[in-house]
Amino acid sequence: MKKRSGNFNPKRKMCNLEECDFQHLSDLASKVQYGGNPEHKKNPGDFNLTPPSSPRSAKSLCDSVKVFTRKEALAVLRKGIKNGLVSDRFIGQCPKNVWSIMDDETPLEAQLESSEQGSYHGYPMPKEDPFCEEVIKQWRIRSEKAQS
Repeated sequence: MKKRSGNFNPKRKMCNLEECDFQHLSDLASKVQYGGNPEHKKNPGDFNLTPPSSPRSAKSLCDSVKVFTRKEALAVLRKGIKNGLVSDRFIGQCPKNVWSIMDDETPLEAQLESSEQGSYHGYPMPKEDPFCEEVIKQWRIRSEKAQS
């Protein structure tokens, strides 16, 4: 993968843990959709994208974390929302960003595509992204909180 040009967004922030309404987030998780983005796909899977895949060298690929179906992507997205790994910025009822973690502890980031539809597209976070450590740390803290 080609090195990313420019910086990572320093404005990304998770909602304050004390302000997370886990019941609301659980309800929201059941309503969101996964759209996808062909720039993050080498294998088009069942995402029905146009074009089916159009990987760009500067983009991280979902293939690297073995997310090949819309069902898998949606499950990971919903898990992140339920665990409260959502940005402090909302557009309507939807957080602008959602973070989640794969079973191997690879952090993922999703961006809101449509607030009307509640649809997102996501991708693995590059290891060079300094926000990765915060995502992993908060995943551990918030996963326990969400289950209680």
